Amino acid sequence: MGRKTSQKMRELHRYLGFFLAGIMAVYAISGIALIFRDTDLLKQEVSIEQIVQPQLSISEIGPALKIKKLEVDRNEAGTYYFENGTYNSLTGEAQFTKMELPYLLDKLTHFHKAKTGQPLFFLNIFFGVGLLFFVISAFWMFMPGTKIFQKGILFTAAGLILTLILLFV
Repeated sequence: MGRKTSQKMRELHRYLGFFLAGIMAVYAISGIALIFRDTDLLKQEVSIEQIVQPQLSISEIGPALKIKKLEVDRNEAGTYYFENGTYNSLTGEAQFTKMELPYLLDKLTHFHKAKTGQPLFFLNIFFGVGLLFFVISAFWMFMPGTKIFQKGILFTAAGLILTLILLFV
């Protein structure tokens, strides 16, 4: 029974690994890119002209333009000036620049951050469950009691300790 279970786990681990290789690459690339999301690394400047509702209050301009933490610097004759742009409260016209990732990298990062309202969230759940299976099935790759299994347990403990240190420090 034990040997058959071990063999089956190894087989599932192998083929699931091949099946998920593409999505693992996407998550690796987008995960690295997301680390730098608060910088302009890899981003390019994009000019945006947009018409929104006129006569917005200062607190309504940011949400209407989808700009977080928008701060208006000054108001001159109905034109609000903020970092990298303007909003004309009489016409509703806004002109501003913002930094965006290139198209493909932007798609990859949105793939990585899918929410429950998006169809990709099912794929994210499947991927998370697949990764959890990899964690569990790894312990069936080698027979308990062998030198390589014991070494694997030590590496597992070291990785867990490092994770806990990084998580709580």
